[in-house]
Amino acid sequence: MNKIKKDFIIPEHELFVTTSRASGPGGQHVNKTDSRVILHWNIYKTAILTDTQKERIIQKLKSQINEEGVLMVACGATRSQLQNRRLAYQQLIEKITKALHVPKKRIKTGIPENIKKRRLELKRKRSEIKKLRRDYE
Repeated sequence: MNKIKKDFIIPEHELFVTTSRASGPGGQHVNKTDSRVILHWNIYKTAILTDTQKERIIQKLKSQINEEGVLMVACGATRSQLQNRRLAYQQLIEKITKALHVPKKRIKTGIPENIKKRRLELKRKRSEIKKLRRDYE
């Protein structure tokens, strides 16, 4: 089980794990071990998300979710399948947490009255200075 938030856990039975040979350098080790891990998690069928949470995740991660609603996370960073599995879980948790985050609504602040008065007073003084510079005929 993997915690996403304090009360948010993905059950193991909802995750499907596949392994494959990792790409990149590594010599004979790469050619004979399945160290790359791909995690599959069906967002449509999960029981731990509310409908609004599902919609939010689908909207935020729509480029990473296929037609069946499966979010796939792949990791082949290390030579160890176990470490790659842990890293893939962490990536999945980070993606879901980021997608579920609701930003605070910005509250527009007004300009304080004393700043408005000071600006107008400076404009008035500047205007007086310019009036004194004029030539009167």
